[in-house]
Amino acid sequence: MGKSVLIVGAGIGGLAIALRLAKRGYKVRILEKNKQAGGRINQLKTDGFIFDTGPSFFSMSYEFTEFAQDCNIRLPFSYYALDPLYAVNFIGNPKTFLLNKDISKLALQFNDIEPDFENKMRRYLDKSKNLFHDTIDIVIKNNYNSVVDYLLTLLKVNPGHLPVLFRSFYGQVSRYFSSDEARQIISLVSFFLGRSPFETVAVYSLLSYAEFQHDGYYNVEGGMYKIVEGLLDELKKENAILTYNTEIVDFNATGKKLSYLIDQNRQKWEADIVVINADAAWFRGSIFKRKEYSEEKLDRMEWTMGSLTLYLGLKCKLPQVYHHNYFLGNNYRDYSNAVFKNPNALQKPYFYVNVLSKHNPGCAPEGCESLFFVCPVPDLRYKPDWSDSDQVVDTIIDDFSARIKKDIRPEIISKTIYTPVDWQHQFNLHRGSGLGLSHKMLQIGGFRPKNYDEHFKNVFYVGASTVPGTGLPMAMISSKLAFQRIEQYAAES
Repeated sequence: MGKSVLIVGAGIGGLAIALRLAKRGYKVRILEKNKQAGGRINQLKTDGFIFDTGPSFFSMSYEFTEFAQDCNIRLPFSYYALDPLYAVNFIGNPKTFLLNKDISKLALQFNDIEPDFENKMRRYLDKSKNLFHDTIDIVIKNNYNSVVDYLLTLLKVNPGHLPVLFRSFYGQVSRYFSSDEARQIISLVSFFLGRSPFETVAVYSLLSYAEFQHDGYYNVEGGMYKIVEGLLDELKKENAILTYNTEIVDFNATGKKLSYLIDQNRQKWEADIVVINADAAWFRGSIFKRKEYSEEKLDRMEWTMGSLTLYLGLKCKLPQVYHHNYFLGNNYRDYSNAVFKNPNALQKPYFYVNVLSKHNPGCAPEGCESLFFVCPVPDLRYKPDWSDSDQVVDTIIDDFSARIKKDIRPEIISKTIYTPVDWQHQFNLHRGSGLGLSHKMLQIGGFRPKNYDEHFKNVFYVGASTVPGTGLPMAMISSKLAFQRIEQYAAES
């Protein structure tokens, strides 16, 4: 019998590493705090509607293909490419921009506001392409044993990219485009990392290449939760055990080895190897009581945005609304600089809308729509009181109704709201930060919380706040990097 592994958390990273380990003969058990698996990639079923509660599309599909090959399985879900990638609407502007992957087709929408858009875009994407290919394999897909190790790896990157380390994402985009609309639309992808384009370092402009040329974005047939269901089916075949409604609250250790974890009912859970899929920084502070990860020190770190999410079931169809949509105001810079810390920014919120039922009819009753809204908001350090969530949501609904020229209020037959308080409580996210630690230069690579424990030799980490970072493809990579650590440990012990 192979070594036993206990995985704390059934998020996408935890499920992925569980399957990698089970396929290699490890005896796997997963503990999950909530009543169902998935972490932030979850599903809400209510009033006859089905909603994706977190990510609504994904990129870098080849990471999932590689994962399936590593595990010797067929990918347990189906997906299709998005084109247009998404739609963008500015308040007061009747035009809707469609983010087509065909650059010539995309350029036609900018004829009147950004002269020579196509050539500018191709030059910008060439730079983004070079950034992507010069960093993704060298920097992103590697484990680091120390900060020095990480810095030595950075020396392998083309030195011509050095200036982007001292420039913001928006600043990088502005070097190629002059119109506000083009700059805002192209830098919008930085919000996917949970920070504004004025705070995100320009190296992440590589995401533009990932969007438009390298691989694009994908929808999962039947909704994003099919990824989770597919992984659970594969784990069942490997006799992995999942135990729900089990929250770890304490631990016991002997020397350099973690002996067992303790849940809310004081039950002890032990294994040869432990993998933490809870937030790597939060768990070190809240459970292991590490001083360097105390609540005060966590508060001084830079976290991604809080999220206000809204799930609406409508008794009508919305043919005028695309599958994925961004609704922006007319104060992009001021809003971006204020929204993460200033609650007053929510008086005129920016938001994203996913019409899940548009291509997944089973997610809503016949003739109805299933809508998922995400609005970036301050985390609980800056807005601890969310008793006004209904008022903020009313503002979003009114704005959305005005933009699509249809009052949806009379059509609402199901409404669920998650505030940062809910996200913090449900998934142990520090201060309700939606995507974990941000990707500023001193919080990535060798500076990010390690995927192996500093004290316990048999404890490892997988997920958003460890290497390489946040996002579905990063979770796949994270599972591979943590698996490599475990295999090395198992071989040496």
